Amino acid sequence: MAKNAEKPGMLRIAAAVIPGGITGTVLFVIVALGIGVVNDRMGMQIPVNLLVAENIFSAILLVVFILICAAGLVWQVRNTPPSYRDL
Repeated sequence: MAKNAEKPGMLRIAAAVIPGGITGTVLFVIVALGIGVVNDRMGMQIPVNLLVAENIFSAILLVVFILICAAGLVWQVRNTPPSYRDL
């Protein structure tokens, strides 16, 4: 990114954080369901499930996925110039 490029507006940042949270949540559900299938088939006792309120490992995993996805989209917004300039 050029050094003299302007910073993205708050609306662009918010437009990156909201889909990042949604993407992180969907990714958590997919991973938790995948771990549940492995637990059922192999008889393992991996403590990750969809009960976020009862399981601290699941809550931490959910927060990590949301933060990673939101940070990735914010990084993308910061490194991509706006498609038009304000007049």
